[in-house]
Amino acid sequence: MPISELNTPIQILRLRFGRDRDGFPTVSEDLIACVRARAETRNATERWNNRTVLREASAIFTFRHIPHIDLTTDMVIVCGADRYNIVSVENIRGRNLYTQVVARLESEES
Repeated sequence: MPISELNTPIQILRLRFGRDRDGFPTVSEDLIACVRARAETRNATERWNNRTVLREASAIFTFRHIPHIDLTTDMVIVCGADRYNIVSVENIRGRNLYTQVVARLESEES
């Protein structure tokens, strides 16, 4: 994948749930990484229609592998004004060069 395709800035956040001193639930966000990615939003192509994991997805993000960071489904991707919950993470071809994340738009979740 040429570097020129990685032109969408994204932020990867980890959500931490806790309680304040009065016992009310709180959510805090830790910034894990800011990277450039290739973002592909859901469309009606055959690729999107035939893959099971993509049925619940809104977007696919592909970016360079980030060493020493394990991405999980407990994390969130912020792309522009949109927030996406991570559905799955894949190390493309197992070579630690690129990571592909399938994500669902938060406003679409029920």
